Amino acid sequence: MRKYPPFLRIHIPMMILLLVLTSGCKISYTMSGASISPEVKTVFVDYFRNRSKVINPTLSQSFTEAMKDKFVNETGLSMNTDQGDLEFSGEITNYDVRPLSIQKSESGRDFASMNRLTITVKVIFVNNKDHDQDFNTSFSAYYDWDSSKTINQIESDAVLVITTQLIDDIFNKSVANW
Repeated sequence: MRKYPPFLRIHIPMMILLLVLTSGCKISYTMSGASISPEVKTVFVDYFRNRSKVINPTLSQSFTEAMKDKFVNETGLSMNTDQGDLEFSGEITNYDVRPLSIQKSESGRDFASMNRLTITVKVIFVNNKDHDQDFNTSFSAYYDWDSSKTINQIESDAVLVITTQLIDDIFNKSVANW
């Protein structure tokens, strides 16, 4: 029988124990901060209809496509056309422009010095691999701008900023577990 030096007699069992303990654990991490189970391979994003009182004609399409892009590009999941391991559905429930800061002009008339565009989206998330993570939640984000510009002048930039924030919030709640 071969004799090993004392330091190897201690290290070999420790290495075997470490190898056994780590071989059963597997968690998937991405650079986006998502921690997705390795069982999850696909995602489905349904079309988000605009049900708000004020309709931005391109918002539904651009929001839905941006959601798809976020989940495919930052998770490596495959996009399905009907069902997935992760499923997102919902609707745009609010698209609202309001004055934010009222001031008096030199003539004594009230005017809005700042305005706010707010968009709210209701999201139903289903994780078909772990239903404890499912949620039905509304997300809101806003964009403020100086009233010297009209909504028509800032709308496309504002919608892009708000959409990005909403999708980041949805992403974080669904797969980043924040």
